[in-house]
This record gives sequence, structure tokens and C-alpha cells, in this order.
Amino acid sequence: MADGSRPSPTTADRAAALHEDIAALAAAEPLFAKAAQAAGDFDIPLRPSGFGTLLHIILEQQVSTASAAAMWRRLKETVSPLTPESFLAVEDDALKACGFSRQKTAYGRALAAALAEGRLELDALDHLEDEVVIEALCRMKGIGQWSAENYLLWALGRRDVLPAADLALLVGWQWLAGLDRRPTADELRTEANRWRPRRTAASLLLWRYYIACQSDRKAGAAMLANPALEG
Repeated sequence: MADGSRPSPTTADRAAALHEDIAALAAAEPLFAKAAQAAGDFDIPLRPSGFGTLLHIILEQQVSTASAAAMWRRLKETVSPLTPESFLAVEDDALKACGFSRQKTAYGRALAAALAEGRLELDALDHLEDEVVIEALCRMKGIGQWSAENYLLWALGRRDVLPAADLALLVGWQWLAGLDRRPTADELRTEANRWRPRRTAASLLLWRYYIACQSDRKAGAAMLANPALEG
């Protein structure tokens, strides 16, 4: 570029780098080789940075992925284009019809107002260190460590992020490591120190391993409940 700065990596570039990290982690760690085998080939659905993605992550707090996806779909049908200003203009009843709780409506409005008023600039976060981004996002009402880490991972494609409080990651590691109990978030963070600087790859593999094992366990339970399904 004319000013000597480097262009930001594209979503495809970021996804390619994460796939490289997944291969490297699987080659270095036998347990992640097992996870990679169970996961198979998979796309990394990175999202665009900005208001929409951060709002989507707020919707994903403490609900299933399917429930959050349904709320997000209804919101996009209700508000188009989705901007901080257009979101602030929507009545609470319309957001409730999309599935927003009173709490998530408040969180979404606080985020939209901060962006509309210039108190938070998401574009400015793109080139900051991970911890600085987390600190800036966690100042916002309704955004904690988990949400900030997920924004770093899914929107910015950062390569060393592990949202350790995520239930699927905790259960995925329990199953992968053969633990007698589900680890705490702090225990997983301690374990994950040895996966640096590829903790995002570890997160992706644990999520995919959890999905694969959950599917196998459901199938096994179905066969036990209905022997006619066997063989």
C-alpha cells in the first residue's frame, strides 16, 4: 500500500491460517489428532467484524446454537439493513417477537448506543492486542469474557483464543481426555497454556469433537432404546 501499511487479512486468509494451525496441533498432540479424525474436514465459519456479529454473539449467550440462529434470522427479517441506528429505532415488542429477552434487549441497545455515539469503535479493535480488545469489549453492559473471546475468534480470526467457559469446550475436553468429571473453566485455561499459540485451533477441534461425540452418543442411546435399529 502507498502508506507502507499492510492490508488486513481477508476472511479466507484467516480461515486458511486457522486450518494450518489445526493441522499443526493435530500433528503435535495425539489427543488432538484423535479429535481431528473424529471431526473430519470442516469449514471455519468466520463472521464479518462489526455490530451485527457482536449482537449475534450476545444472542448466543446461555441458549442453544439453534435458538440463537432462529432469533438472529427473525431479527434480520425485521431490521434491514441492521445497523446500530436501525436497531435503536425498533420497538421493544418487535424485538420480543424476534425472541429477545428483556435483558438481551437492554444489552443490544447499550451496544448500539455506544457505537452510534462513538463511545465504542469496533473497527479500531481490529489491530489491537487480544487482551486490549477483551478489556474494551468487557466495559460494555452484557459483554463478558466469553462474548469478547468469541468476537476475537469468530469476527477477527485471532489464532490464540480459547473461550474456556464455553460448555461445549469443557465437555469436549472431558470426553477427549477421558476425565471423570467436567473440568472448570480455570482448569481448562491452565491445560490450554501448553497449546499456545494455537488455542483457537484447539477450540475449533474441541467444538467439532463435541458435536461428533454428541451425535454418536445420541445414536447409541437411540439403539439402546430401540433394539430394532441395531445392525
